[in-house]
Amino acid sequence: MIPSIKRPATSGAGTGAGSELPSPIPNRREQRRSVDLGSSMRGRRTSSSLHDEINTLQVENESMHDKLHLAEERSEDGDAKSMQMEREASDIGDAVETETILISRKDAALQQRKIAMRIASRRSSSASCDEIATLKSEAKAANNAVTSVSRRVKSAKSELGSLQATANRMILSQEEMEEVVLKRCWLARYWTLCSKLGIHSDIAEEKQEYWSSFAPLALEAVLSIGQKARDGTLSDNTEMDSRSKMSDVNDISSDGNIESMLSVEKGLRELASLKVEDAIMLALAENRHIKPLSGQASEGRSPSESLELSAEEREDVLFKQAWLTYYWRRAKNHDIEEDIADERLHFWIEQSKHPVTTTDVIEVERGLHELKKLGIESQLWDATRRALNDDLSNHGSPTGSEA
Repeated sequence: MIPSIKRPATSGAGTGAGSELPSPIPNRREQRRSVDLGSSMRGRRTSSSLHDEINTLQVENESMHDKLHLAEERSEDGDAKSMQMEREASDIGDAVETETILISRKDAALQQRKIAMRIASRRSSSASCDEIATLKSEAKAANNAVTSVSRRVKSAKSELGSLQATANRMILSQEEMEEVVLKRCWLARYWTLCSKLGIHSDIAEEKQEYWSSFAPLALEAVLSIGQKARDGTLSDNTEMDSRSKMSDVNDISSDGNIESMLSVEKGLRELASLKVEDAIMLALAENRHIKPLSGQASEGRSPSESLELSAEEREDVLFKQAWLTYYWRRAKNHDIEEDIADERLHFWIEQSKHPVTTTDVIEVERGLHELKKLGIESQLWDATRRALNDDLSNHGSPTGSEA
């Protein structure tokens, strides 16, 4: 607090004018006493000089009064300013005191906040350590689980690969599916001839319907593939024309497994056990026609007579020629019976260029017998299986090989 300023007494000389007044102002009684004393002491002075001195003193007195009034006014102004300054100083002091209190409170609050933050930091650090330990434990458990799952996945992949390889070996290559189609055509054709010629009539019609459902155009399909074999256009990626003529049950989804091959092999064995081909050959031979022919006589016939093959017998010869051409082309492609494969292929290609005669009937039967004796079909099956296994080992997917 700023101390208040004491107001000077008005009875004495003014603070501001004290230096200006040479001596205190005498009152009238003192003036009179001074005059009387002067009169007595200076008897010799004249009355005029006394009047002059009195006038001078009066003027000085008035001047002193004016100065006194001025000093009083200045003193009052100073007092007013002093009071105003005291009030301002008091206000400033109050404001400073209030600000000091606020600062003190803020400082105390800041200290409390620092203490609270330290406590919270310690608690957070402790909690973080616990959480980190928990997370590490969970991460370790998860890592162990991942390792276990990874081992199981590897084991499952190994088993899946083994199963996939087994499944792929159950799938036929394009070349093998082509062979299945041809053998179905063989079965469909010969059971159809059985039905027409009345051979095994008790089962022929049922067998014909079954195998014809797979190969409704058996003759055309085999002749078409025989022509491709003659032209050398057999290819792994080339599908038979007959496949587009087959019913929906003959698509790859149904023919593409080894069961279809086993089914046709079973059908062919049944055909052989019932001697269907032999019975059909005899029946067709009995239907041959005798026609006049000039030249030398054949055995037991006159020179003007010869046997003419029926339409079914000619078709059968063409069917078997195409069959033999197809198998010898594949044998050559797979390097089977290399010493005779090329010769047999050219022989059957040349045979197909001439009109069919009775000699061709004998030749195709000899050719089929040779095919069975050499086991050409079995060798082709082994060759395609080896190629399929090699391809599975290298690429993991089945492909045919008929180059």
